[in-house]
Amino acid sequence: MSDSMETEKAQASAWFRALRDEIVAAFEALEDALVCGPMAECAPGRFEVSETRRTSDDGSDAGGGVMSVMRGGRVFEKVGVNISTVYGTLGARAQAAMAARKGLPGMAEDPRFWASGISLVAHMQNPHVPAVHMNTRMFWTPHAWWFGGGSDLNPCIEYAEDTAHFHAVQKAHCDRHDAAFYPRFKAWADEYFHIPHRKRARGVGGIFLDDHCSGDWAADFAFIRDVGQAFLPAYRPLVAARMAQPWNGADKEAQLVHRGLYAEYNLVYDRGTRFGLETGHDANAVLMSLPPLAKWI
Repeated sequence: MSDSMETEKAQASAWFRALRDEIVAAFEALEDALVCGPMAECAPGRFEVSETRRTSDDGSDAGGGVMSVMRGGRVFEKVGVNISTVYGTLGARAQAAMAARKGLPGMAEDPRFWASGISLVAHMQNPHVPAVHMNTRMFWTPHAWWFGGGSDLNPCIEYAEDTAHFHAVQKAHCDRHDAAFYPRFKAWADEYFHIPHRKRARGVGGIFLDDHCSGDWAADFAFIRDVGQAFLPAYRPLVAARMAQPWNGADKEAQLVHRGLYAEYNLVYDRGTRFGLETGHDANAVLMSLPPLAKWI
């Protein structure tokens, strides 16, 4: 496996940044579209943008990213859209996990890695608007490269038509590449986002994939771009349709309790959370996914 791929890495990193810019603009437009009233604060929310840095064990630069977070908006109670490009060497635990999962030989002899991606989590003001998670990423080592990511919907008050729309858009974008992708990656999401100690799913699913490498980088990159491009048409219409829907105290209580599931999953099971913390990335960026408020009963 060639250890160059510098052009491909640059293309992937630039794409994730472009997708971040598109989503941030779309979310701020939703903030502007919601009229002030009893269910909305008067000032539309805006993203606060800050740089994040990753430092290696020896103190040298190991990449970083941009954290874009909106708090207390009209529509979004908290939403983060982060991008990062990090590199360096994998520690012993990360090496063992990677070698076991992908069967990569020689990891200990050459544990270099490079990773770039976008990660998004939105927690909403209105309990009728579903929370959502999306990420896409590329990972490289001298031994292999692969893509991963997906989107999943997390409503506290479920609407069958919202779930159907979200999945239909995911399927349409997957079908452009392979008719087998959507059923395979939907089943993967159902398994991955299951919370064993609660014996239930985190939400209503979506698609999830990891270790995706057909050997054709251009084809795989085109597919992961479509996974990212599916996000706004799958999610934005749901927000626009429900962001002004009236809600009451019982609805908010249900939302806060449901957020407890999200927090439990991300802290106990999520592989991306563990990898980010173990490899020394900015903890605030890694834990951006946690809701601003949650309750347990």
